[in-house]
Amino acid sequence: MAILLPATFGSTPVAGIIMLAGIYYGAMYGGTITSVLVNIPGEAASCITCLDGYQMARRGRAGPALGISAFGSFIGGTFSIIALTFTVFILSEVALMFGPPEYFGLMCMGLTIIVYLVKGSLMKAIMMALVGLFLGCVGTDVITGTLRFTLGLPELYDGVGIAPVAMGLFGVSEVLRNIEKTELQSITVPTKVKNILPNREDWKKSAGPIGRGSVLGFLLGILPGGGAILSSFVSYSLEKRLSKHPERFGRGAIEGVAGPETANNAATGGAFIPLLALGIPPNVIMALLLGAFLVHGITPGPLLMKQHPDVFFGTIASMYVGNGLLLILNIPLIGLWIKVLKIPPRILYPLIFLFTLIGVYSVRNMVFDIYIMLFFGVVGYVLKKYEYEEAPILLGFILGPILEQAFRQSLVMSYGDLTIFITRPIAATTIALSIALLGSTLFGIFKNARRQVVEKLDDE
Repeated sequence: MAILLPATFGSTPVAGIIMLAGIYYGAMYGGTITSVLVNIPGEAASCITCLDGYQMARRGRAGPALGISAFGSFIGGTFSIIALTFTVFILSEVALMFGPPEYFGLMCMGLTIIVYLVKGSLMKAIMMALVGLFLGCVGTDVITGTLRFTLGLPELYDGVGIAPVAMGLFGVSEVLRNIEKTELQSITVPTKVKNILPNREDWKKSAGPIGRGSVLGFLLGILPGGGAILSSFVSYSLEKRLSKHPERFGRGAIEGVAGPETANNAATGGAFIPLLALGIPPNVIMALLLGAFLVHGITPGPLLMKQHPDVFFGTIASMYVGNGLLLILNIPLIGLWIKVLKIPPRILYPLIFLFTLIGVYSVRNMVFDIYIMLFFGVVGYVLKKYEYEEAPILLGFILGPILEQAFRQSLVMSYGDLTIFITRPIAATTIALSIALLGSTLFGIFKNARRQVVEKLDDE
């Protein structure tokens, strides 16, 4: 999505948003292919599929594994889209009561997503979010017109572009990181996959996991930071717990493929609800999509359906079409995707890098944007080496300007009285939830650290 974001700027907002949304829910199945065939997840949400999918492939059942993944993805995705269609209208009606103070509370709540994004140190994640907030301040102040942190460079008067930052942090840095690896050089890819359609016994075992994965994935997709990754792992754990033969999991159980793959596709529909109805991205991918909305001059939220019905209903309709295309493209063309896996990395990575250069230059036709992208590419690479996470940077960078604008508009409304944030119920509730969430997480970290110190003193 980061690499192809600039390709949407020359198109209409509807076409651009639909393309990026298609990449998002299309990637959920695409990552399954490498997970099953070569035990390498093509997407983070497909990590858990490696456990049983690859074992099925080793036993000559790669076809049913890929087939049940496609059908489960279609069923889970369709369920989530239907649920999204009806749920988003209810939330939008509630969201019409929102003003700047309420939006400030929502943005504060959105920033607490870093608690869920973090895989390592929370303090490191908070530091990265602060870096993102600072980047969002670069450029011209929207309220006073004052230049801020531009270093006297005219190219920064409009701020740092979303595309160079996103493509650098996620695209260039990933290319640099993968160049270091040598495992991809020795991949053995199967030449043929047979019997793609699951048999009756496969369907009997997979019906329950697919049904549970659809509901579970949709609900977890709505939660901040939940998304496809959490949904797939929870689904796998649930199916293993409910199974009469849990010992089969990890050895080629088709339930271990059907459940997680259904759940991660169902989560994509759930993730669109807070973005479209409230303007809050529940994960970093939706934050990138929010950036695409803003680049096209569209603010997702309560008024989206009224002001831009073509974008809203076009996105929903594209998800129905996309789920149908998933079956049409992936099941008959699995043999073609296998051949793509055989492209040598020495050819693939330079091509990706070339596309990023062309893409970022095409946004504003400025060489300066290429320098920005390369800079953040190196920054992202270094951050990964030292176990800092780049996702909070993008989250803070995108939400920061919206947060600042809502805060200052609220103060204008109240003539500088900060009590406006606690006298309005919705704003007070969202801010309180944000503080409680961060507080409980920090308390848990403090409690664990204290216990470790006590244990260490006892040992001495």
